[in-house]
Amino acid sequence: MNESGRVEAFSDGVFAIAITLLVLDIKVPEAGEHGGLWHALGAQWPSYTAYAVSFLVIGIMWVNHHQIFSHVAQVDRTLMFLNLLLLMVVAAVPWPTAMLAEYLREDTASHAAAAVYSLVMVAMALAFQALWWHLTRTGHLFDARVDVPAARATRIRFALGSLGYPLAVGLAFVSAPLTLAAHGLLALYYGFNQVPVPTRQNPAMS
Repeated sequence: MNESGRVEAFSDGVFAIAITLLVLDIKVPEAGEHGGLWHALGAQWPSYTAYAVSFLVIGIMWVNHHQIFSHVAQVDRTLMFLNLLLLMVVAAVPWPTAMLAEYLREDTASHAAAAVYSLVMVAMALAFQALWWHLTRTGHLFDARVDVPAARATRIRFALGSLGYPLAVGLAFVSAPLTLAAHGLLALYYGFNQVPVPTRQNPAMS
């Protein structure tokens, strides 16, 4: 396994653990006297919603991470540290997810929880952008298939798409449920608009 493969394999493990930890915060409800277990299950809707959104966020981040590293031939020290920074934020996602699910139906507390959740997403977007900008700065870490000037030209478009995350921080002080929905929509946006890695028509002739 080459260096790029080792980095991706380690990253896959972190993504897998983080996405698995999400479900551990959904507790088995206690059946009460009013409505029984069905009522108790329904009352946990904030946990299900937060889990679904964060699962999408981490899952789509993993897809885009894989898309990038499938075109990386070698790694340098800076790339490894930027990747570690990204993984540090990814590993933290279960914590704000659990907090937002806990306080989603509260008044004042829900705004703080949604803001913290959004700030973690801002940090993840910035870390991912830093990784992409480093890769496209010179392009020497890509394999021969990648059209480096075309990849570098995607930087601004990629950064503009991330403006939704800071806006979500502001939305957190208006409505926590709407903030969670916004993050779900942002995840779907990046799911249908994957990180562009332009390739040459005929790498062998470059």
